[in-house]
Amino acid sequence: MGMKTPKKPKMPAMAKVPKTLWGGRFSEGPSEALARFNDSYRFDRELLAEDVEGSIAWTGALAEAGVLRESERRRLVAALREVAREGAPAEGPWEDVHSLVEACLHEKLGPLAGKLHTGRSRNDQVATDLRLWLKKAIAESRTLVLDLAGALATRALAEASTPMPGYTHAKRAEPVTFGHWALAHVEPLLRDADRLAAASARGDECPLGSGALSGTPLAVDRGKLARSLGFARETGNSIDGVADRDLAADYLHAVALLLVHVSRLSEDLIAFTSDEAGFAELPDALSTGSSRMPQKKNPDVLELTRGHAGRSIGELAGFLALLKGLPLAYDKDLQLDKEPVFRARAALSAALPALTGLVAGLTLDREAMLRAASDERLLATALADALADRGVPFRQAHEAVGARWAEALSQGKTLRELGPGGGIAAADLGALDLAKVLSRRKASGGTAPARVRAAAKRALARIAREKGRR
Repeated sequence: MGMKTPKKPKMPAMAKVPKTLWGGRFSEGPSEALARFNDSYRFDRELLAEDVEGSIAWTGALAEAGVLRESERRRLVAALREVAREGAPAEGPWEDVHSLVEACLHEKLGPLAGKLHTGRSRNDQVATDLRLWLKKAIAESRTLVLDLAGALATRALAEASTPMPGYTHAKRAEPVTFGHWALAHVEPLLRDADRLAAASARGDECPLGSGALSGTPLAVDRGKLARSLGFARETGNSIDGVADRDLAADYLHAVALLLVHVSRLSEDLIAFTSDEAGFAELPDALSTGSSRMPQKKNPDVLELTRGHAGRSIGELAGFLALLKGLPLAYDKDLQLDKEPVFRARAALSAALPALTGLVAGLTLDREAMLRAASDERLLATALADALADRGVPFRQAHEAVGARWAEALSQGKTLRELGPGGGIAAADLGALDLAKVLSRRKASGGTAPARVRAAAKRALARIAREKGRR
């Protein structure tokens, strides 16, 4: 027997239901050219769940205002939930997701469907949908950020005393530990998590009931309506309620800065896993190969993360440019507010789990890192500190060690091989000890292994608490 052709999603009968939610004052319907340019269904169908969620809450407000009988409210709620279960077809003749929902309701309920839009506008409807979607996106993004921070903090605890070179200007500078380096990337991620939480709290307002711009004429308890949708409060001004897109801008800013942070992490890891450094090996499951060169193992996850960081900056800049010239209240320009945040969420939901797995699966070459960290160039500052410890002004000690280093280079020797001289005593050369150098950096925030272990434990405890926040 041949395979059965899968059934296409059922589309509502459109014979008696207009494809748009307007048209009475027009003598002819929208042209194909207008529909192709104007319609947003192809992307705002992403908001179906939120549109249904907001509509269900609105039925309660309509019932309390006396617009709907309780039996009508129940029928609308049941039909709306059915619409959500059926999902949004990939394509269709609807102007937007709101038109789809109303068309589906008309098919299921007839004229009763037309009561749902009483006292409501697509302006406050879409503003509510987008905020509901953004609250979910922010919560998801915070979880993914904390997962990555947790993976780094776990590696930091395990590698608190693993020496490696620290860098400034992309050149070896002073020794640190791998754990200390990992925690240096945990800190910005925790700020990112805080930034996302702050954005969500600031934007935790419900525009529903703002109408087109002047407010709903119905006796609606907007505070109760807001709380029924999980918002902390209602918006304070109906004009601003339908015009405000700050939460979307805050989300794009938080995403852009987050991706900048993980782009820096990616750049470090690309360098550490390069053939030249050889400090670590990428996990096979999170690397790719070459179609031409059979030996290659490429850091595509890290490189794509850098690429998305650049694009996210463009998304934010474009979004702010979209908003900058808009008069109050609602303008069609705001139809273009959704795709940037949809893309941003999709980028994070792909990049962050991949990075988390990569960090957890990274194989360290501790011997290679130890050899590099033991390079006397990284210990020269410790030698200058030893001179300062016995009273030599640091600027003078700095000059003496610099001159001695130049002399050692000219003779092809190490500082130890060159021995005392030039103001440097034999006892001072005892400072050229990697373990001593690391253990001395024991001030808060330093790279001393004991400090790193304590900081990693604090970070892991904080991450666990943050994951418990809503």
